[in-house]
Parts: sequence; structure tokens; C-alpha cells
Amino acid sequence: MNRYAVAHLDEIDELSDGRCPWRPVRHHFGITSFGVNAWTAREAGDRIINEHDESDADDNEELYLVQQGRATFELDGERADAPAGTFIFARPGVKRTAFAEEPGTTIVALGGTPGKAYEVFGWEIWAPLNRLYQAGEYAEAADRGREVIEAHPEYAGPLYNVACCESLAGRTADAIEHLRLAIERSERLRPFAAGDSDFDPIRDEPAFKELMG
Repeated sequence: MNRYAVAHLDEIDELSDGRCPWRPVRHHFGITSFGVNAWTAREAGDRIINEHDESDADDNEELYLVQQGRATFELDGERADAPAGTFIFARPGVKRTAFAEEPGTTIVALGGTPGKAYEVFGWEIWAPLNRLYQAGEYAEAADRGREVIEAHPEYAGPLYNVACCESLAGRTADAIEHLRLAIERSERLRPFAAGDSDFDPIRDEPAFKELMG
């Protein structure tokens, strides 16, 4: 394994979940100690950072750097002007989003859960399939998700999401097996699955109850 790697931003393939396209920097380099991604707006006025608040259990605090261009951040309803070189720090629970003020504005974001070692979930490689899940195309999302987990079996996130889709698609045995593999990789997913409505179709299955127990 090489001890270092070099890449220009444009050399990292852009991904999209149907909202704001981004470049999966962490995944590109295989970083396992912290999360980092980059977003670039094509036009002024484009939303760069999707609105979210990181308010769930174990969610991240995030540091944003406007690497080029100019952005406007909205943080709990307050606006912050952010020309190139500006850092913006947001703790979990702060509702945040950002818009480009210039074409080509690029924001680099780093995140981690306070007080806990970083855990890689692989959300970056699942995100392009999320639009199928949102559209209720659960079987197709599961089928394409299986290709993802075959290529990257080390990630708990895609395994969990495939299990969700399989549960909703009526593929009970497959859902339970993929959920079991996800929990093996990340024990924190067990209590999360216990309250996830995606598993309501299989909640009374003995094998699911055994996993939750």
C-alpha cells in the first residue's frame, strides 16, 4: 500500500443522489479516520449543501471550508457570508445549508461524531441509489445495491440499506441476512434497526426478533 496519494479535485468522480452533486474524497483515498467530501456548484444560486441538522444520535459535527468562489451559509436561520478561505463550524443539531454566490464555488466538508472514533459506513456509494428508495422502487434499489455490496462488502451502510429495501420488497430472508451482516460490521445499527419502520414488514419474524434480542 502506498503511504501517500495525490489527486486534483477534478480527478475525483462526481456523484449525485438527485440533489447536490459531490465528490467523495474520503472514499477516493480510502480514508478511515475521518469523513471528508467536496461540493462544487455549477451556477450562482445553486444549493451546495443539502439542508440538514445532524440531530440524530451519533451524528456529526462538521467543518466547512470554502475552497474557491463565494457561498452563503444558513445556520439555524442566520445567514453567513463565506468568501474563499472561510471556515464554518456547525455542531450537531444546527440546521445548515449553503448556496453558491459564484459559479464554480467549491466547499470542502469534514465531519466526525464528538467523543467517538470515526466509523466508515460507505454512505457515499449508496447515495446514487437513494432516489430509487425515495421513489418506492425497492426491488430495483435492492438489486443494484447488491452489486454495490459485492464490490464493497466491508461497508455496513450499503448492507443495511439493501436490507431495508429487501424488507419493503417482500424479500424477507435476504433482508434478515443482509441486516445480520450489517450489524456484524457495526453494532450501533442494531438499536437503529429496532426502531426503523422499513423493517415493519419483517418485525414479527423470529429471525428478526433474534437479531434484535
